[in-house]
Amino acid sequence: MSRCPWCLINDLETKYHDEEWGVPVHDDRKQFEFLMLEVMQCGLSWDIVLKKRDIFRSCFDNFDYDKVAEYDQQDIERIMNTPGMIRSQRKIEAVIGNARCVQKIREEFGSFSDYLWGWTDGKILLYKGHELGNIPAKNELSDKISKDLKKRGMKYLGSITVYSHLQASGIINDHIKECDCFNRLIKQNEDKILVLD
Repeated sequence: MSRCPWCLINDLETKYHDEEWGVPVHDDRKQFEFLMLEVMQCGLSWDIVLKKRDIFRSCFDNFDYDKVAEYDQQDIERIMNTPGMIRSQRKIEAVIGNARCVQKIREEFGSFSDYLWGWTDGKILLYKGHELGNIPAKNELSDKISKDLKKRGMKYLGSITVYSHLQASGIINDHIKECDCFNRLIKQNEDKILVLD
């Protein structure tokens, strides 16, 4: 199987690439999990985040954002004292605050997923040149979404972090052309692809 080179570091990254990265996500809990993994990743390697994913799921009630939104100081202390957890109180507080913001977004848009996909009118974006590996760290779309999320009170969501989320959740297909996932995802979603320069 041909794959994007970034996922060849180890079996965990390869599995994530093959089964999750770039597959369109329309479930609110999954969108929240993916986005909060990006929050936890800030300043760290993606490999560390994937290795600690089960710990994050345990700490944050499997990323059920309605439950996370109810967390208090005792929960912050519980999470900080969890073995293997990334002990960044600011990140933990950001996840809790972000859960509350997601609830407000859901109230306004019907679902958090609808809010995110609304930026592309439900289309999967395929930027010309990205399939050749010319992939930016951010773009105009991630700038706009980041700005809007920050305005809504969300934390640790700069444009680079948001762009990574758009890739992971399949809103942008950034697999390279030689990667088997590139063509598979296009074939599975051909009526939803929007090609942009």
